[in-house]
Amino acid sequence: MATSASNRGTLNRQPGRFAVTHSEHDEPAQARPSRYHREIARSILTRNQSPDLHFDTSLNPYRGCEHGCIYCFARPNHAYVDLSPGQDFESEIFCKDNAAEVLRETLRKPGYQCRPVVIGTATDPYQPVERERRITREILQVLSECRHPFSLITKSALVLRDLDLIGPMAREGRASVAVSVTTLDNRLKGQLEPRASGGRERLRTVRELARAGVPVTVLVAPLIPFINDHELEDIVEQVAAAGARSAGYVILRLPHELGALWEEWLATHYPDRAGKVMATVRELHGGATYDSRWHHRHRGQGPWAQLLSRRFQTACQRAGLAPRESFTLDTSAFRPPGLAGQMHLWDG
Repeated sequence: MATSASNRGTLNRQPGRFAVTHSEHDEPAQARPSRYHREIARSILTRNQSPDLHFDTSLNPYRGCEHGCIYCFARPNHAYVDLSPGQDFESEIFCKDNAAEVLRETLRKPGYQCRPVVIGTATDPYQPVERERRITREILQVLSECRHPFSLITKSALVLRDLDLIGPMAREGRASVAVSVTTLDNRLKGQLEPRASGGRERLRTVRELARAGVPVTVLVAPLIPFINDHELEDIVEQVAAAGARSAGYVILRLPHELGALWEEWLATHYPDRAGKVMATVRELHGGATYDSRWHHRHRGQGPWAQLLSRRFQTACQRAGLAPRESFTLDTSAFRPPGLAGQMHLWDG
């Protein structure tokens, strides 16, 4: 699928596209309807070689994301298929409908080594289309059947739909969930993440996951100087009270076409502080809008990075939260597909 040159790399904002919303629901009205494309996946697991990430195997059921988070680092990926990192990323959604089937075949291959799989490292596995497509749920069914450990990353309350699968795996030490909380201010949420769950919904999500025995990490991400960094301590305090066990943070990073999209958004919504925000972002990334070096890209460098790190550590200590993903998932009970039924007989 192609798109016109004038559409490529621009937000192409329509009236009301980023309108402020105080809704607590996942799907506020949007100006441009989504189109869903069936993608036939030939492989489904991605191996990570980055030493600054806590996982080495990931899975993403969708490409593109209806949540419309303006800061999303995955936006530039749409340019590789000749689509806009702007509106196309939010409305041209590629669905890996055969993901569970490919996963099942992957897990039964001779020599497969079980490592925890992190689902949703690029785009949200519980974006609105998942309500009907149910690709993420099918993936969890395969992993649960095989007792294969997994973690989920989401900002959607829709994850609670699958507690019947996540809860039992978590109680056996084989599942965890990371909930992204960027802001508890729904006015700001409506600007930054127009079609994602609201602040109270995310706190409720943390609370219900924790009550079901699921280890919950909260990601305060991204931290944006002069936009949401003033909420850092409040977010940490409230997610701890809701039952989160650990927390992490990532500073704003703007790879490739995302830099121009972000600056356009910033000039539209916060023209009074746009210059100050961008100057600080560049300071955090060594004078550029993005520093791709490992161990620098997520936390930054310089005085601002040190200040954010100290504030975060102090807030977590005060709230009793551990560093991000301080728990280990159990891989010892994994059985390949086809042996899963026998496994239950053995257990009995």
